[in-house]
Amino acid sequence: MEGQGTPAAGEPPVVLFDFDGVLTHADTYELFIREHYARSAWRQLLALLSLPGLMLLWPLTRRLRRPLVHIALLGLDEKRYRVAVDAFAAELVRRPGHFCRDGVRALRRHQAAGERVIVVTGCEHTLVESLLAQLRLPGVELVASRLRPGVLGLRLAHHNVGTGKLKALAAHGVPAWQRAYGDSLHDLHMLKAAAEPVLVNGTPKLCKRIERALGRTLERVAWH
Repeated sequence: MEGQGTPAAGEPPVVLFDFDGVLTHADTYELFIREHYARSAWRQLLALLSLPGLMLLWPLTRRLRRPLVHIALLGLDEKRYRVAVDAFAAELVRRPGHFCRDGVRALRRHQAAGERVIVVTGCEHTLVESLLAQLRLPGVELVASRLRPGVLGLRLAHHNVGTGKLKALAAHGVPAWQRAYGDSLHDLHMLKAAAEPVLVNGTPKLCKRIERALGRTLERVAWH
């Protein structure tokens, strides 16, 4: 099975964590974008004026998110974006209920055991990197979605979801992993390639769907 196996002799086991839904209880980047809009009246107006045309081009809500993100990032270069992200991260770590305490504790236990811990997420790299630093989680590797500079501001370069996670992990030099924590069908490929797949806060229905796709049982945990 692709990605599944034990590490080479002398190498620590690799443990993967999704971010949103596993280490947090909400969509972190969506929160950042919403609050960035809330502080910018001209971005709100531009999004509102663009909405009819966007609805014609991107009728599905999920696909509509990308152009709205691009509007939110208009005029931002990497330096200004980093300032905005760091300010948001510093506030978010003090906000009750956003982070999953059990998930963060589990991550720390894997680190303490000497395992190689990697956060693999569709959330944006700079934001997750800043949050991991705020949470004082040094040594955690990160494979995440990436932005790139554009003429009018930052743009999405790579959305790290689904099979894209496997490709990004391979590019990161991680062909196999022992354990993986996910919370949704979006994590199916990552879980399927794990020797020890773990479903976080999954409903019985979701668990059955994933187990059917995996062709085997998986561990379930309830984290708060």
